[in-house]
Amino acid sequence: MAVYRSVEQFYTVMHEVFDYVMQHPEHVDAFMHSNLVVRMTTTDPDAEIVLDGRQPPLGVAFGPQPGRANLEVSLTADLLHALWMGRESTHQAFFSGRIRTRGNLLKAMPLLEVFLAAERIYPTIAARHGLIGTNESL
Repeated sequence: MAVYRSVEQFYTVMHEVFDYVMQHPEHVDAFMHSNLVVRMTTTDPDAEIVLDGRQPPLGVAFGPQPGRANLEVSLTADLLHALWMGRESTHQAFFSGRIRTRGNLLKAMPLLEVFLAAERIYPTIAARHGLIGTNESL
């Protein structure tokens, strides 16, 4: 059974995660100087989040957006949940092909702090939405 019951639930949780991250400039500063646009797409549910680091403040858009991104990351929403809950290894997921990317990953290093901050707050937000204990094994 999927972690998220609907795309609306996924966007609600992700909105809270990225609101928290954006409230802490130390998490987004490097990305804001990167001049990058990153598109993250998930399946189950089908969703899209675009992070725009071309100019302050950090732009975060939920839902399909026009235009190209410097980096595109694709994975299942269940895998994203497991990664940010600390149940799965990002390294293992990436090298097993469960995380797919298009674009220059080396240029995307400034994105790392944004995702680490999201990973730190995600369990608290997931718990508020009743997502703890879901999808224990992928």
